[in-house]
Amino acid sequence: MGYLWALCSVLLVSGAQLAMKWAVMQFPPATFELTFLSAVLFENMPGLLALFCGLLAYALSMVCWYLALRRIPLSKAYPLLSLSYVLVWAAAIALPWLNEPFSILKLVGVGSIFIGLLLIFIPARSLTINKA
Repeated sequence: MGYLWALCSVLLVSGAQLAMKWAVMQFPPATFELTFLSAVLFENMPGLLALFCGLLAYALSMVCWYLALRRIPLSKAYPLLSLSYVLVWAAAIALPWLNEPFSILKLVGVGSIFIGLLLIFIPARSLTINKA
């Protein structure tokens, strides 16, 4: 059950990142003028809603993370957070409204993260060499 909570946390935090990225793309460039605050609060409801949904997803991900940490060892739980890097990168490339460019170098980096996760979760007995 702990891994399920960890997966929910990763999915929620990934969704939060994507929602907040889209939200800030909807807002005008930030300034210290009152017109900026007015534009954010009153003229861009979809962006503001996405921002609040992202913040709510972050809060819910923390609840799931708390429940995950109560059930699985930190040495197994913490590497799972790296899965959000993979998910956010893949979604940002796949979703056209985020305008994220594809890069081979980033693919290699994300692939390295994924291979690292596999190495952490492969049972130790399958990595040992039998001595004859």
